[in-house]
Amino acid sequence: MPRPQAEYFRYAGPGILRAKPKASAPTTPVGRAYMRIRRVLIGAPLATEQEIDERLTKKKALAIMSSDAISSSAYASEEILNILVLAGVAALTLTLPIAIAIAALLAIVAISYRQIGYAYPSGGGAYAVGSANLPKIFALIAAAALLIDYVMTVAVSTSSAIEQLYSAFPALYPIRVEISVVAVGLILLGNLRGLRESGNIFALPTYIYIGSAVFVVAAGLFKAMVLHDPAATGYHAGVVATPEGGFQALTILLVLRAFAGGSVALTGTEAIANGVPAFKPPEAQNAARTLVAMAALLAVIFIGVTAVAVTYGILPGGTQSVPALVARAGVGTGPMFYVFQASAALILILASNTSFNAFPRLAAILAQDSYFPRAFAFRGDRLAFSAGIFLLAAVAALLLVAFDADTAALIPLYSVGVFVSFTISQTGMVKHWYLEHGSGWRSRLATNAFGAILTGIVAVVVASVKFTQGAWMVVVLIPVIVVVMLLIHREYTHEAAELQVREDLVFGQPHRRQHVIVPVPGLTRAVVRAIAFGRTLSSDVRAIYVTDDLEAGERLRARFERQLPGIPLVIVESPYRQLVGPLVTYLDVMDADPDTITIVVVPEFIVRHWWERVLHNRTAERLRHALIGRPNTVVALVPYRKEQ
Repeated sequence: MPRPQAEYFRYAGPGILRAKPKASAPTTPVGRAYMRIRRVLIGAPLATEQEIDERLTKKKALAIMSSDAISSSAYASEEILNILVLAGVAALTLTLPIAIAIAALLAIVAISYRQIGYAYPSGGGAYAVGSANLPKIFALIAAAALLIDYVMTVAVSTSSAIEQLYSAFPALYPIRVEISVVAVGLILLGNLRGLRESGNIFALPTYIYIGSAVFVVAAGLFKAMVLHDPAATGYHAGVVATPEGGFQALTILLVLRAFAGGSVALTGTEAIANGVPAFKPPEAQNAARTLVAMAALLAVIFIGVTAVAVTYGILPGGTQSVPALVARAGVGTGPMFYVFQASAALILILASNTSFNAFPRLAAILAQDSYFPRAFAFRGDRLAFSAGIFLLAAVAALLLVAFDADTAALIPLYSVGVFVSFTISQTGMVKHWYLEHGSGWRSRLATNAFGAILTGIVAVVVASVKFTQGAWMVVVLIPVIVVVMLLIHREYTHEAAELQVREDLVFGQPHRRQHVIVPVPGLTRAVVRAIAFGRTLSSDVRAIYVTDDLEAGERLRARFERQLPGIPLVIVESPYRQLVGPLVTYLDVMDADPDTITIVVVPEFIVRHWWERVLHNRTAERLRHALIGRPNTVVALVPYRKEQ
């Protein structure tokens, strides 16, 4: 028996057909060309059941989800030094103790998020914890803070990466903005290819940076402690030039500012807990192990870079970054220096990949809960949340252009949001353990309570010391985003109430009278087809002709009476040559019966080529836009193709 559907569908059960790839294949030359380009850039479409194959192993996940946190070791030490240098040599001796304190805070946060991964394996991180344990407003605040922080991660990481590049190649400085935007575009493209593909692309640079950073730190400390390098004299009198405005007193506030600056090292810690579903089974266990590995590597590299900087008396400023000067101290200016600089630049660019994974997932969860547009919940051809990826790339690129790809200008906007989310998530976990009373719940509750207090203090410090430098924008944006999400949720709630069908209702034949109106430009094959379609819907069919020429209208009426008997033609004279307005007004005046449904059947001529559209005035489209949403009105477009 002939089965014409077999080429496009597979029979999957009674009343169920499964679409094959050919069912979605483009049918026009332009569409086929576009599909070929898409396949080259992002690969062939993936079926939903292939999602399990796209999940990440621990090694790939470490590269994708930890690059943000690990890469922060390239600028966190410099942020501490930038503040302490204002108080002179005596203050610089606090650099290493502050770095160790930040590493201790990292350990507390990592333990907390490890517990979150087990408790909420469906992902969402701070938003999921806040939704389950706290009033919804706190979950939305955490979500807004994280969305901002993910955008800032892309901007800061990319600008810092370009800084590493022009530290080694100064000629690149004038085109840093252009390079930054191109880098964001390349990361966008890599993520559109899907998680597994992006892991294949980004894993090698991440591991090269980890290896070269550990080697640089080890070489620097070995030269200083074992070989007694004469350059390793630490900070001494006269090493610090008088800063603009003079030196400041070494106060608790200054130390807190330095701590707040260095705390950018913790950004990205939450990404693994947000993306637990992206791991291969067992998801929670693999995520927990990856998180521990990430925290350990970050602590070692961050403290190591800081220790070498302190040992060699390295200061921020000039044309080279602190990590570049640390590399020079450890390995000189040979090939290893350029390997470290290139890998640092690459991982800083790839650090934004953490956000490209976490931002779309969080946006998808918010969309599923009706706090974000639903388009963000749909996966693209490669099972990636494409809408979130595009939005993140666009906003980050705009920030880079607006701030001239200047890391120092972007940093004050950074890390405020992440500490807000840290505090909310750990507070939520305190309630979680109190209610659950699982094994070891008291110690876990104590850990999360201590972490919540500590990160809450840091959030206040970071927001206050960076407020006048630009952090005020983040403080303002968080409530704005929360309000927008609440408005979106209210709109979706109203829509659901409007569209809800009671389960006890049984619907029979339609009981409302309906009639058909066909706006016509003349008597054409497209009009004949539209009227024929209208006759299948109702016996009450009328044609409407809007014109400023009554004689032409009468001639058309005569043709209708002769060639379309039984179809009355109503002529609406329009002396001001308007079409849409008189037609809609006619419907309002003549069809005011609330028990009657008006079906407006619009004939539409479809051209063969896109460039032919400019030859037509798109009347059908204008009518559709004018009539959509009109009460008791249904609009039907009846296309007539040129080749028919």
